[in-house]
Amino acid sequence: MYRTHTCGALNIKNLKESVTLSGWIQTIRDKGFMIYIDLRDRYGITQLILDETRTPKELMEKARKLGREFVVQVKGEVIERESKNPKNPTGEIEILVSDITTLNTSQTPPFTIEDKTDGGEELRMKYRYLDIRRNPVKNNLIFRSKVAQIIRNYLSSEEFIEVETPYLIKSTPEGARDFVVPSRMNEKQFYALPQSPQTFKQLLMVGGLDKYFQIVKCFRDEDLRADRQPEFTQVDCEMSFVEQEDILNVFENLTKHILKEIKGIEIDTFPRITYDYAMKTYGNDKPDIRFGMKFHELNELMKGEGFPVFDNAELVVGINVENSANYTRKQIDALTNFVKTPQVGASGLVYIKYNEDSSIKSSVDKFYSPEKLKQVCDEFNANPGDLILILCGETNKVRTQLSMLRMELAEQLNLRNPKEFAPLWVVDFPLLEWDEETKRYHAMHHPFTAPKPEDISLLTDKPEQVRANAYDLVLNGNEIGGGSVRIYDKDIQAQMFDLLGFSKEEAENQFGFLMNAFKYGAPPHAGIAFGFDRLVSILGGQETIRDFIAFPKNNSGRDVMIDAPAYISEEQLEELNIKLK
Repeated sequence: MYRTHTCGALNIKNLKESVTLSGWIQTIRDKGFMIYIDLRDRYGITQLILDETRTPKELMEKARKLGREFVVQVKGEVIERESKNPKNPTGEIEILVSDITTLNTSQTPPFTIEDKTDGGEELRMKYRYLDIRRNPVKNNLIFRSKVAQIIRNYLSSEEFIEVETPYLIKSTPEGARDFVVPSRMNEKQFYALPQSPQTFKQLLMVGGLDKYFQIVKCFRDEDLRADRQPEFTQVDCEMSFVEQEDILNVFENLTKHILKEIKGIEIDTFPRITYDYAMKTYGNDKPDIRFGMKFHELNELMKGEGFPVFDNAELVVGINVENSANYTRKQIDALTNFVKTPQVGASGLVYIKYNEDSSIKSSVDKFYSPEKLKQVCDEFNANPGDLILILCGETNKVRTQLSMLRMELAEQLNLRNPKEFAPLWVVDFPLLEWDEETKRYHAMHHPFTAPKPEDISLLTDKPEQVRANAYDLVLNGNEIGGGSVRIYDKDIQAQMFDLLGFSKEEAENQFGFLMNAFKYGAPPHAGIAFGFDRLVSILGGQETIRDFIAFPKNNSGRDVMIDAPAYISEEQLEELNIKLK
């Protein structure tokens, strides 16, 4: 028996017990006549003690040969500590060691295995197996497991069936780039790794399984950011004989359950806003509603007053930053420089200060009278002490720019409280979006998303006006889930393929298996997928999903620990019938 207890289990109730512990050596403090060792495992840390009066000399010498991260087994008696540590669950006791067995030695780690380490991110990713020993990473992975278990238990209790779908599938042209896998048995043919189990879960509905879920790995070969990985995990769900309202209710209840179980928070209802409202009011389709700064469009008030920048703009729009009229010129210049950065792309920033003494000062005073500026302040319901910031330009671009400014200010003003949770649904997305480069429509969600029933008549003549029967679940400014009611009528699906520029042959080649299935009685169905990595990171109060993935890739999509991707041998390439130029 390697251990009778874990290193986090013992306390004052265990006094005088003989115990066996196993774990890693966190620290050794040799005082000469006395040696203290902190022994660590997944469950905690227990202090060991050896001293000249109670410990044989040979055991003291044996202890002095140990090093950090050695794996050891110790036997001894639980005694009361003279200097207690109330911050540690085992801080009232220590183990008077009677025997030590070295199970394995260790080199000196490349960084300290402590909560606050001296290792940079890239170094820690290279030695991720050591990083996992640290409490922050270990606890994140335990937290992830807990969230997964809560979701799995909840959906199972609601009669969802967990089904595993294939990882080796067929490449499709829609969406992000696929990762492809060459087939040795089928020369010059390739599998693709799934970007989602979309078509398979629809086939499961045709198969009559009614309620399906899966916590599943998905793969996208796309450019990476802090919140993206080439492989990621979804909570994938589908239901039959449901409409949009059914999906929203079921998965709103799931999200409420998660928030209650994990964070102890109860939320009555989730607001619902349309895509058009989200874009007009927040400038993006995943707004953070933990704070205000809603957009106000100012064309009527500010155009036609002789300021050419506004007069020539398609949209003039602004936000009210409450209690910020005391911003200095330096601070406003910094905001101006921010909106002019390439990633934002605005040409400038106009401000109106509604000062505490009710006077108004702006960067466009020579074009606007005090009365007109007061009208602008009234449009925002501004109070003395508020700061109004205004951008202008082409409608879609300026909304995006102002949204980025809004989020930057929220960060500066500490308005994004990670302990506060504000979920909402965004509905009524456009079904299609026009791509100027390819001169054709693309599905905004995916090709199987159903149009709003009342908009079907527009598909022929006004496809750009058709709204999708789609919905996104947003939490704290992050899309954590998205889905749609599916097309289950083969004629509407064929019309959708036609709008997306597929020939009949291309549609048959890519999706014939699904269309054939629909011939055999497809039920009305709908579904949703949660981004599990992102959900867990938000619940954990952090922004970066890498912190909650056991073995993540870096920003270049590389696994620096195992050094992948990597070259393969000429023999393997030849076996796969692949010739490199």
